[in-house]
Amino acid sequence: MSRPKLGAIAVVPHAGRLLLVKRRNAPNAGTWGFPGGHVELGETALAAAARELVEETGVVASPQAYITNVDVIDHDADGVLRFHYLLAVVRCIYQSGEPVAADDVSDAGWFTPDEVRSLHQSPNVQTIIDLLDM
Repeated sequence: MSRPKLGAIAVVPHAGRLLLVKRRNAPNAGTWGFPGGHVELGETALAAAARELVEETGVVASPQAYITNVDVIDHDADGVLRFHYLLAVVRCIYQSGEPVAADDVSDAGWFTPDEVRSLHQSPNVQTIIDLLDM
């Protein structure tokens, strides 16, 4: 890997709950986090967040604004870089749909911020929730 990869995640608050997905694949398999994935060449991170949301959950939402950026950097036991992602965290406004796991997620659902605390979370989930004004 010669440079970080760009990803986008969709943060969708709705009726006091947040939409989360359970990751099926490494590096965060089995953990709960926000829907998201790679930003395609020529695509904005805002558009990527909305696209990934639909692909992973079937939920439609319009991207509103960037919340923050998160660096996800991982090294193996020998200190060799395994991956580096820069994730654009995008607040999205819910429009329609009920979450159904698809693509690279094994489950999807709505959770209150308190319920999220009891889940096995992907890194940075709680930090992002703490930035929200719900």
